[in-house]
Formats: sequence, C-alpha cells, structure tokens
Amino acid sequence: MCNLKFGEGVLIMIERHVTFHVIPGKEGDFGTLFKDEYSVAMSKQPGFVSVTLLKEHEREAFYQMVIRFQSLETAAAWRDSADHKALSPKIKALYNESTVQVYEVISQK
Repeated sequence: MCNLKFGEGVLIMIERHVTFHVIPGKEGDFGTLFKDEYSVAMSKQPGFVSVTLLKEHEREAFYQMVIRFQSLETAAAWRDSADHKALSPKIKALYNESTVQVYEVISQK
C-alpha cells in the first residue's frame, strides 16, 4: 500500500470510479471477465494499487469498479497499455453504458 502524505507533494493516490450498466443476462460474463482477465492484467501494471468490483444492491446489472493507481500518469499508462487495449472490446461487449469519476485520495486509515 502507498503512503499518503497530503500537502507534501510526495504522493497523491488516484481513485477512478467506473460505473457500468451491464447488459441484462451478461452479469456472470462481466464478473468472470473482471476476475479472470481484467483485474489480473491491471494488477501487473506499474503504479497499480488496487481494484474492487462492486455490484449495486438495489439495481440489477449496475456495477462499480473502484480502481486505485499511484498517480494520474500510472492510471493513464494502464489505459494506454496493450493489455487494456486488448481487453477493452471484451468488456465493452458486456455493458450498455459507463461513467467515470476520478478522485484524488487525500486521506485514509
């Protein structure tokens, strides 16, 4: 895990929240792709900290991927990587739409 030192310019971790509306009936395929390929490839990327897949409790087929990288640059490097480019069409085939929100992690325990 990274040490956060907010305000000292040492490291500000980046967290991306990607919400997916998965195509009904494709939820199992989405979860399997995440577990078996997507998260495995991402975890090998320099600057990777963690990734979690959450399923919304009240809405079927809505998932949120919470991704942490050490910096905006390492997160961008993942999105530009050969692994991400190869997996992108596979995951896009399983959802109707997605939204992305990017945060700087300023405190954690």
